[in-house]
Amino acid sequence: MEMQDPKMNGALPVGAEGYRQECEGFLPSRGPALGRKPVQFMDFEGKTSFGMSVFNLSNAIMGSGILGLAYAMAHTGVLFFLALLLCIALLSSYSIHLLLTCAGIVGIRAYEQLGQRAFGPVGKVVVATVICLHNVGAMSSYLFIIKSELPLVIGTFLNKEPEGDWFLKGNYLIIIVSVLIILPLALMKHLGYLGYTSSLSLTCMLFFLISVIYKKFQICCGLNCNETAIESTSLGLPSLGLNNTCEAQMFTVDSQMAYTVPIMAFAFVCHPEVLPIYTELSRPSQRRMQAVANVSIGAMFCMYGLTATFGYLTFYSSVKAEMLHMYSRKDLLILCVRLAVLLAVTLTVPVVLFPIRRALQQLLFPSKAFSWPRHVVIALILLALVNVLVICVPTIRDIFAVIGSTSAPSLIFILPSIFYLRIIPSEVVPLCSWPKIQALCFGILGVLFMAISLGFMFANWTTGQSHMSGH
Repeated sequence: MEMQDPKMNGALPVGAEGYRQECEGFLPSRGPALGRKPVQFMDFEGKTSFGMSVFNLSNAIMGSGILGLAYAMAHTGVLFFLALLLCIALLSSYSIHLLLTCAGIVGIRAYEQLGQRAFGPVGKVVVATVICLHNVGAMSSYLFIIKSELPLVIGTFLNKEPEGDWFLKGNYLIIIVSVLIILPLALMKHLGYLGYTSSLSLTCMLFFLISVIYKKFQICCGLNCNETAIESTSLGLPSLGLNNTCEAQMFTVDSQMAYTVPIMAFAFVCHPEVLPIYTELSRPSQRRMQAVANVSIGAMFCMYGLTATFGYLTFYSSVKAEMLHMYSRKDLLILCVRLAVLLAVTLTVPVVLFPIRRALQQLLFPSKAFSWPRHVVIALILLALVNVLVICVPTIRDIFAVIGSTSAPSLIFILPSIFYLRIIPSEVVPLCSWPKIQALCFGILGVLFMAISLGFMFANWTTGQSHMSGH
């Protein structure tokens, strides 16, 4: 970017002019600013509609952690859980505001390039590493669901026990799904085209939510169950002993909270996907992209809250970390739910793979033009590595707990606040102004969040406490 003396011709500094244009809803790439060379974001115009962008971002937010949110509510209480969920949703929206402001100032729409702008090559490497760590963990969780649920579904259709024949073994099934479904979607050139699969994926998760609500009124509590209990048993629903107590806790704190709070933060991480989606948004502006983010986060907050509440009020303190395991395998509706969840997580993997590939390309091939061979090879390597991880590691609950306590606060709190403090010129926002003080406090909150979560988690490890998985 060309830099001029701000005193010449009464012109604003480049950063200030870019900020003014972005606030007015125009990108610096749309034309020269006071005779200066415009900033070029991409070599093509974004063509993804507002609604499709909402679908893409919502699908990026939504993760496998939705299956464990009822368990999280059981260890925090209904009101405390909803309050924490709302706080994390609002903080996530604010952090996206910081990212979009930085992108508008410097004309950059890649998370890794913001890191380079703030701290040079070291910042670029750190950001790329955090993004890759987080998204590899997310992809692994999706494939773990495929590994554990798909054999149950196929076994139910064929009336066979899972792990019997080779086509009922989860390790073989995730390889088949990866090659036949995930890889072709991951080879698409632009993220916007995946909006159609995103809408289908979100529809599947909405069906999951409706089914959880319906089952709440079909499965009665273990106490004072009579005719309804007999009817539920005949339908293949769980036995009466599941609900040890029929009292919902509004507020509770126990050792598992060390994992539930990072998992809730992990559930709202979508920041690596924000800037790529911004790049392909039609008529892009900071206000328009912030609206996309707010609608997506609001929709996911409602879905998370309803799923957790009705799941918890169905099984109360007996609910397990993966809620689907609480329902009978013979239940036809739950079988359909399992199919919907499998379809949803399968279609989400390509959306999550895109920012990992972008991070690697920005890190290893920053000045290279698009290349189909490189595009394909990176996707193949990533899928192969994640498949090996899922096959070789029997459980990655501890790994997800670490990711939820490190990469999640880094992407939501720490990095956006540091970018804002380092990138936004003092001519635009003075150092001692309230917006920068807010950003500083936001970053400090992220550091405290990380330190406290890791501290409690390691303390639980040393005492042998069990815990749940993440996003």
